[in-house]
Amino acid sequence: MPTPEHLLQRWVRQVGPATPVLALAELVSEALGEGAAVFAVDADRNVVLWSEGAQALLGFTADEMVGQHCLKANRCESCMRSCGLVDHGAISGVDLVLHRQDSSAVPVQKYARALRAADGSFAGGVEILVPRRSARPGIQPELPPVDAVPLPSMDRDPDVVAFHGLISRSPSMHRAFELIRNVGETDATVLIRGESGTGKELAARAVHEESARRSKPFLAVNCAALAPTLLESELFGHVRGAFTGAIRDRPGLFKQADGGTLFLDEVAEMPLDLQAKLLRVLQERTFVPVGGTEALKVDLRIVAATHAGLRQRVKEGTFREDLMYRLRVVPIFLPPLRERRGDVELLLWHLVHRQNERSVRTIAQVQPEAMRALLDHPWPGNVRELQNVVQYAFAVGRGPVLRLDELPPEFREDPAPPSAVRPAAARAAALGPLGFGEDPEAEAEAIRDALERAGGHVGA
Repeated sequence: MPTPEHLLQRWVRQVGPATPVLALAELVSEALGEGAAVFAVDADRNVVLWSEGAQALLGFTADEMVGQHCLKANRCESCMRSCGLVDHGAISGVDLVLHRQDSSAVPVQKYARALRAADGSFAGGVEILVPRRSARPGIQPELPPVDAVPLPSMDRDPDVVAFHGLISRSPSMHRAFELIRNVGETDATVLIRGESGTGKELAARAVHEESARRSKPFLAVNCAALAPTLLESELFGHVRGAFTGAIRDRPGLFKQADGGTLFLDEVAEMPLDLQAKLLRVLQERTFVPVGGTEALKVDLRIVAATHAGLRQRVKEGTFREDLMYRLRVVPIFLPPLRERRGDVELLLWHLVHRQNERSVRTIAQVQPEAMRALLDHPWPGNVRELQNVVQYAFAVGRGPVLRLDELPPEFREDPAPPSAVRPAAARAAALGPLGFGEDPEAEAEAIRDALERAGGHVGA
């Protein structure tokens, strides 16, 4: 009896290899509605398929596009820098503003999937562009009222960089992105330092996606969220009978992530006895499951993260110094949101656009008083707090304008005194005009932190 693969191959030979692909493209365009575009590119990003829907949406015919680079039709600033398909392998629901052949703007959502060759290299991709809401080519959006701040388009800001889910116009974040790209090409152990909510797990995933291990597992565990005994079993696994309830062998995260990347969040909270075991994994690439006697080999990359200074934990006796040096081969610092104020508005409208697609409410503008409150807020919870604020506004308010009274109560309270929101200035004052004060070791730690924040860059 012929297999499904044989039947498919025989049918393709009968109708020609291009016929089912073209038919599928037109069917997808028709199913998605008026103006949806479907096209495909090869490894060089030259167009090999251009649907009638793509012609209707962007104004270019198949004769004009097939064989041409996709940027001829994908005309937006972020597309010109990088569409991200080669790096990410998939794009889902990204908002863009493209420009048709006649230069009129059309807002779309982009969906794409990369195709990989047998050796894992990029072999091409299929992309779908869907007009956003009721937008149609050539129709210009209504002008916002003068008493509200319109949400800008990321495509029009050349300083904005989107990198594996992290978005920023801050040079300090851009340096972190570049460091992640570079270290991703190696197998060096990485330590990500940053406050809660700054995106440490996204950065860890970016290291994985930029590495040759991207097709293997990426697993994560929060070392502060589990009791020591549970964390040991979670990391190293256990054998049958190791403890009450261990009725079968269970592989731990080290084994499950074999060939890929294991992310250890809040590694500074790991108990000392487990730190010794982790050091062995880093040194010898072997570990022994709980209750086991045989050492298992493992090939994986460790990316760790912490909000606390490991040097201080070493000084306190709660963290091994030899493990600290093993983990921080390449330190990457993610600055808090209060130190990159230009990202507040950028991330605000990014989150609003994303929430617009899944909520009964659509926000198009921000009241000036609300914007001032958002920009003046110290953001102790960083990007995660901003995300919660956006969700709060969508839940409690209605209408197209985000207003001050739709923000959480703390945004309408009197601002905190300067000493509470500017700890760095207070610390500088305590250290004296030369910055040394009475504690040289504290000054040395501050300098090390500053170098981490600047990615090792010294000077203007």
